[in-house]
Amino acid sequence: MKKFVGYLFCIICLWFVFDRIGGTAMWWLNQRSLDSTSPKIREIVESVDADVVMMGTSRCNCHYVPSILQDTLGMTTYNAGIDGSDNIFAQYMALCYLLQRHKPKVLCLEVQNSFIEEEESAFCTTGFFAPYFGLNEKADNVFRLSGDYWLYQISHLYRFNTKVLANLTGQVKSHWYQNESGYLPKERPVVFPSPAHWGEEEVIVNETKVQYLKMFVDECRTNGIALCFVISPAYGIAEPSYYAQLHAFADSHNIPLLDYHTSGLFIDHQEYFKDCFHLWDEGARLYSSIFASDLKRILQLRR
Repeated sequence: MKKFVGYLFCIICLWFVFDRIGGTAMWWLNQRSLDSTSPKIREIVESVDADVVMMGTSRCNCHYVPSILQDTLGMTTYNAGIDGSDNIFAQYMALCYLLQRHKPKVLCLEVQNSFIEEEESAFCTTGFFAPYFGLNEKADNVFRLSGDYWLYQISHLYRFNTKVLANLTGQVKSHWYQNESGYLPKERPVVFPSPAHWGEEEVIVNETKVQYLKMFVDECRTNGIALCFVISPAYGIAEPSYYAQLHAFADSHNIPLLDYHTSGLFIDHQEYFKDCFHLWDEGARLYSSIFASDLKRILQLRR
């Protein structure tokens, strides 16, 4: 029995040493990775100090050109969109990390139905933030909700589970070289997309997601940040009811929502789109100028 206990103790010690060494190595790789998300998250956590911050998923990442917004608004601007982070939990975590160090004057959140609707993989990209586990208690509460908290607490190496491949490939292949204050443009497509259709499917609301969207709003208001919701153009017709739940939420919380998809902006300009969901650089630059003017008007009215 003593021998078994001794073996077990040795195994635990070896695992602990391997986990800590492995975690340290993966942290080193993560901090030097030039993949499409790690550098953005590093900047949100460590260095963003802009007056205006854009937040959202890939549609934010490639739709808002900071220099154009800055010229119109007269305020420094950073694009904090993170590819794949199409859930409110990831956006809330990014906000918490940002507010721990910096409070922007204006924050614009690119919203979509996945922020409030029921789905199976609601926490699929919250693991992007796991390397920063323990840095912010409010962000860590999302890990409690997802069920990963104690795994991250026990294993430093497991914190990099979501980003292993990206951290490795990000050492040799850069997706960050075109970065302009967080803006990562899409290239002109070889084949332009066919129009999609966003119908009248009922959005089944997830109350926990709605709660976190409200927490996002509350964090902004507590910190004196002017908040605006945005839905950028997509190539296809959106029925008026498609974003009804988001509009209702914005109205009930007195948040301006600029909906360029339902209004059909650029629907007659197939050449501006990379695919049905994303503008390529030329379209993004034109859209940014339109959005910047609308945002400036909203901010002036709210003074």
